Amino acid sequence: MAKTYHCWRCDMPVPMLTKQEWKEVGPLLRLDTERTKELRKEKGIGLKEALEELQSEACEKYYELTGFKETNWQAIWHHRLSEHGPECPSCGHLFRTPKASFCANCGYKK
Repeated sequence: MAKTYHCWRCDMPVPMLTKQEWKEVGPLLRLDTERTKELRKEKGIGLKEALEELQSEACEKYYELTGFKETNWQAIWHHRLSEHGPECPSCGHLFRTPKASFCANCGYKK
């Protein structure tokens, strides 16, 4: 089960996907991207309209795996543990990248 961490991009706690969970969600995100492009071309609509109309398979799988109802499938791209660093021993937030030398949340330095 995905562990919940604060997402600095979304500015809220969200479940972050493990490598195994990402193997299930990642291909659906790519599929949703292609489906959005096709929908825009087919109907001649803008990105905002296409995103509102698309039933995201990635969001459905994310909900199935995490119990969190994400409505913006594009946000799931950065809800992936492997793209973040370790958990900060001081505040518990994730380091923003695997190479980060300090915690952007509390300033803790490795």
